[in-house]
Amino acid sequence: MHKLLLIIKREYLAKVRNKSFVIMTFLSPILMVAMVVLIAFLTKLNDGDKQIIVVLNESDYFGNEFVTTESTSYVNFKNIPLSVAKDSTVNLGFYGLLHIPNASTLEEISEQTFFYTKEAPSTMVLDKLEQIFKNRLEQNRLQELGVSKKEFIEIDKAYAINTATFSGELNIKGFNEIKAFIGGGFGYLIMMFIIIYGGFVMRSVIEEKTSRIIEVIISSVKPFQLMMGKIIGTSLAGITQFVIWIISASILLTVLILVFDVDPASFDTTNQLAKNGMPAATSVSNISEKAMALGAEIYKIPWVMLISFFMVYFLLGYLIYSSIYAAIGAAVDNETDTQQFVFPVILPLMLAIYVGFFSVFNNPHGPIAVAFSLFPLTSPIVMLMRLSSGIGEGGVPVWQVILSITLLIITFIGIVWLAAKIYRVGILMYGKKPSYKELYRWLKY
Repeated sequence: MHKLLLIIKREYLAKVRNKSFVIMTFLSPILMVAMVVLIAFLTKLNDGDKQIIVVLNESDYFGNEFVTTESTSYVNFKNIPLSVAKDSTVNLGFYGLLHIPNASTLEEISEQTFFYTKEAPSTMVLDKLEQIFKNRLEQNRLQELGVSKKEFIEIDKAYAINTATFSGELNIKGFNEIKAFIGGGFGYLIMMFIIIYGGFVMRSVIEEKTSRIIEVIISSVKPFQLMMGKIIGTSLAGITQFVIWIISASILLTVLILVFDVDPASFDTTNQLAKNGMPAATSVSNISEKAMALGAEIYKIPWVMLISFFMVYFLLGYLIYSSIYAAIGAAVDNETDTQQFVFPVILPLMLAIYVGFFSVFNNPHGPIAVAFSLFPLTSPIVMLMRLSSGIGEGGVPVWQVILSITLLIITFIGIVWLAAKIYRVGILMYGKKPSYKELYRWLKY
């Protein structure tokens, strides 16, 4: 035990004292915050670029429909030929020209209307123009049928079926997907941590093997102890780095908000809808009701339980994959030779992310979701997606959680045992790129 602690201490100090580790630990939060600020600045700059559209209306069906907003202005041309209107629009540097010709019916006018631009117009601009024509056509068709706009709104009123659990709790449509995204976010963090810091363990083994330091170390330490020390020491260094990132990034964001007086409302979806000429009053009421309902449901998510299980699955998943990475590092002489072994290791993680999202979204308690949440190489990610709905009634059955953790522990012990056998032989092998057949032979020694 004393030797294991010494190895953990050595690996931890060697990692945190590394210049590149120190630089990236303090530089990464600055880069992340700078990226957020840059995105906010570019968004504001993009919103500030007002688009001017010329309207050449030759019909009697349109009058005050084209209303200027914060993002779009309309300039009316009258009694001039289309060719002159095109030249004027280009020379004045306006965004585009909307030509509404004259015809006997509104249907014919809509079919013959063209929007001219220098380049392909944005979808948002087209959506706004098409909405204007859609509303006008709808109003005209209703008048022909003798139906008022108010009556049509009542007829066309949306319907959503009420859903609830057998215990009487109301459900919200689409909330299962939101919960799966939350769990998937935790799972994605596990995957990224495994890929980044599992690679650190592998490179650490390769460096010591190529420098022949390993030959001295294993004379006094068992390969199993050495491997465990590297895994734990590197993971502690990684956790230290993440904690520093979270704290420093939070402080930087707070300082930027206070110093530069950043208004969070600038990212409000409701304001963006109003800017784009959408019916703000309707969107405000609908979005507010949905936001309040979603906020109440998100508050009900068992966050303490979810974070606790995140730590459990994170630890067990990282230990399993780090053992595999350490075995790969012991089997090769340089990082180039690891490519044939690394991809099969990453494949279950990628499979867990993509298959987990699709299966949990469609049916979180279906056979595919359950199977992937129990399979040890994918369960740290898929089970977290399912656990966002809770444990017990309406959530993941308790026996599945217990079985999943038990299988992870058994798998970890088994992989460590197998990896230690590869480690014991591979750390002394030089000059030859091993094949899968040779690795299998090492396991039998």
